[in-house]
Amino acid sequence: MTGSNNVRIEALTRQEFREGRERGHYRAAILALGSIEQHLEHLAVAQDTTSSLLVAEKTAERLYPDVLVAAPIAVGISEHHMKWGPTISVSPQAWLTVVYEATESLVRHGVTNVLLLNGHGGNVAPVEGVMEQWRTRLYASWTDAGRQGFPDIHEHLGYVDALESSARRELDVRFHSYWDLISDDVRAETMASKAFPGHAGEFETSIAMHAFPQDVRTGSIAASGDSSLPAASADKGQRLLEAAIDGTAGVLREMLGD
Repeated sequence: MTGSNNVRIEALTRQEFREGRERGHYRAAILALGSIEQHLEHLAVAQDTTSSLLVAEKTAERLYPDVLVAAPIAVGISEHHMKWGPTISVSPQAWLTVVYEATESLVRHGVTNVLLLNGHGGNVAPVEGVMEQWRTRLYASWTDAGRQGFPDIHEHLGYVDALESSARRELDVRFHSYWDLISDDVRAETMASKAFPGHAGEFETSIAMHAFPQDVRTGSIAASGDSSLPAASADKGQRLLEAAIDGTAGVLREMLGD
């Protein structure tokens, strides 16, 4: 955990969580999603997880005590990196089950605003393919109207519309990759290359140079062979990271109605 606040949910006791909820705190949670996969010759395999988790923690510190960070899901869908070790990949089916049930656990504890904050490109398409079904299922199980089943509605589109209109005020679950929350202006002003976010290129290497310099093997950058790497810098990483935190905080304020 970073900072002075207990923004990580696993750092709390059940009493602390209960009393915080009773005081109206912990209205939202960020579930950081990442991967353990090769990042060329010069970055640590945890890059995706550590980046999304750092953005989550810094955002939660800014919005504490309204926002907590749930235990991160460190492994991801990385079959396309399995040629290189030490990548650890899980199947889309297994991974999606864990993400959904972790989200449902938070909702069942009354945390009705959940942001899935992603740091790995391979996770995007699988989640986007199921988000509508996830929301519908959560809405149906969470709201009184959903449980009652809308007896006057007899076709599925009307049912889904009714679920969304009745539940959206109570329950909000969203998915974003942290780099998508960086403004276009900051991206254009900061990035020299067009490879955004890329993979272990200028963007991720700049983030690591600023936030995780101990995990950057500078002597191996040339061996990585990415033409965008000479443009990477810690100063760029700081600006990009701050922009990601700003964007993430904006999404959560919208979810909370602030």
